[in-house]
Amino acid sequence: MFRFLVRRVTGALVILLIISAITFWLFYAVPRDPAMMSCGKNCTPENLAQIRQNLGIDKPIPVQYWLWLVGVFVGRDYTTWGHCDAPCLGYSFSNNEPVFGTIMDRLPTTLSLAFGAAVVFLILGVGAGMIAALKQGKFLDKFASSASLLGSSLQIYFVGYIAMFFFVAQLQWLDQPQWTPLTDNPAAWFSGLLLPWLVLAIIFTANYTRMTRSQLVEQLSEDYVRTARAKGLSRSNVFFRFAWRGAMGPIVTVFGIDLGTLIGGAIITESTFSLPGIGRLAVKSVDQSDLPMLLGVTLLAAGAIVFANIIVDAVYALIDPRIRLA
Repeated sequence: MFRFLVRRVTGALVILLIISAITFWLFYAVPRDPAMMSCGKNCTPENLAQIRQNLGIDKPIPVQYWLWLVGVFVGRDYTTWGHCDAPCLGYSFSNNEPVFGTIMDRLPTTLSLAFGAAVVFLILGVGAGMIAALKQGKFLDKFASSASLLGSSLQIYFVGYIAMFFFVAQLQWLDQPQWTPLTDNPAAWFSGLLLPWLVLAIIFTANYTRMTRSQLVEQLSEDYVRTARAKGLSRSNVFFRFAWRGAMGPIVTVFGIDLGTLIGGAIITESTFSLPGIGRLAVKSVDQSDLPMLLGVTLLAAGAIVFANIIVDAVYALIDPRIRLA
């Protein structure tokens, strides 16, 4: 297991290095000049050259990338901002703030949203899928399948505004969605994120209900499950010890990808509920052509997905003894 993790982490770092190089080239080789945007209307060649030097974009693209990469590990000195401690992802073009510090300030919001919603849609989705599989062909199965089809057809920006209108403005059952740090006020943190958790979980719950049901139905028809049942084992014992364990593999895989994507930024959800997370930061960076910030957010999203897949592979070895990780 240890050798497997070392190989996978090393491979992940290589993948992130390649992604950073490609992303850096795509972002900084675009025709739109950030220095020209910052210079304004009455821009002289001298001012333009000074701005390019201050932004660190006065050198060829390969040199810029090398300086940026060195800054990630050992820090970097800028003409305008001085020394940037490692890990240095540069400074924002729009507000002159460190990219890494800004991302770390926004990350707790996204992590709270992602993990809270994950708990909700795992409990509801997997639970509904298990009930549907146990009651295959009966009313609960048909109801869960129909509800999951309806849920997967909805959009977050539509459900979010409808939910805020009814549950916040009209019925006043829930508080207005807002971000409060967990360490400041746990109760306000929970109440401010409850509605975003529920709305974000709707679509995921529908997907996990269908997937859990299909996997369990397939496992229940396997020969080894029927054999265990024929030997006199109870239905619940067969279900949880054999069928459920065999169905967990695909569910864990999809969950790892979904969680990594959410950590990378739930753009629509954060924009709908005005939550200051990574997703809204990405949208703002695109709107302002803030290339350093956009590069940092992109690498965070890529890293979350890559390392989530490493964790998924490790979990596979625990839930499926047929897999051996050397």
